Amino acid sequence: MGMVKVLVGGCFDLLHKGHMTFLKKAKEAGEKLIVLLESDERIKKLKGKERPVQTQSIRAQALKNLGFVDEVISLPNMESDKDYDDLIRKIKPDIISVTEGYPGINHHKRTAELVGAELKVVSKLIRNYSTTRQVSKKVVQQ
Repeated sequence: MGMVKVLVGGCFDLLHKGHMTFLKKAKEAGEKLIVLLESDERIKKLKGKERPVQTQSIRAQALKNLGFVDEVISLPNMESDKDYDDLIRKIKPDIISVTEGYPGINHHKRTAELVGAELKVVSKLIRNYSTTRQVSKKVVQQ
């Protein structure tokens, strides 16, 4: 058997404590940590026109610089679940990691079943700590 591949996905805009905890715990679940990094267009759709704060290439470099992320896949603007499913079939992860309370967990459960991976909750969502909240606080303070 080869290396145990752990797959995570997200925006990872302005890396913070919650991101770091999640990524470290995901890495501990296997041997190779692969991050699917959302496109700038998708983040705009999900979080508003002021986001992302950092471009996809800057976010990718920040993840690579952590030293324990083995691969970053910068996603194009994916339009459908089928696009994600096709990519994940190619990656063939052993584990798909999420945080507890992640709103898209049902989609990830379905994807894990589809590719024969284990869905693993590796950390709790740190309440009241997100890039969106941090950026909003800064804007209000100005």
